[in-house]
Amino acid sequence: MLKKISMGLILVIVVILGLALTQPDSFKVQRSARIKAPPAKVMAYLNDFHQWTAWSPWEKKDPNMQRTFEGAASGKGAVYAWNGNGEVGQGRMEIIENQEPAQLAIKLDFIKPFASSNRTEFVLQPQGESTVVTWTMTGPSLFVTKVMGVFFSMDKMIGKDFEQGLAQLKEVSEK
Repeated sequence: MLKKISMGLILVIVVILGLALTQPDSFKVQRSARIKAPPAKVMAYLNDFHQWTAWSPWEKKDPNMQRTFEGAASGKGAVYAWNGNGEVGQGRMEIIENQEPAQLAIKLDFIKPFASSNRTEFVLQPQGESTVVTWTMTGPSLFVTKVMGVFFSMDKMIGKDFEQGLAQLKEVSEK
């Protein structure tokens, strides 16, 4: 009986690992929102990490999160590091490209709960009196991410935070 249970457990593990190997080597999460504000006004909230407390979905998940700012006050070279609870973890962001008011790229490094490096981009496209903001995060799928991908969709996990963040960005930008 114990032998059958052990063999069954080994089979389940082999199947999970096999499915993990079929997962893509990279991921992409992307959401967009139309904001009734000019691109420069929206960019002011994105380009200055001090302004992220007004709209970032993760800021409210841990009000006691420790934050540090380094480098430039805003724009290219600005750095924001955080250390928070289990929901927000620990990490660091640095603005690596800034083409105001059209595009912003950020190098995003997570330290906890597991280390990873990703790229985040915001693209702002004017449309009449509005701006369409597209928020994209891309990165490699490490093996642990691939195993998680067997059970959870990265797009669904992170996408809802992007949607919330864009809604909050819309709210503060339209004031």
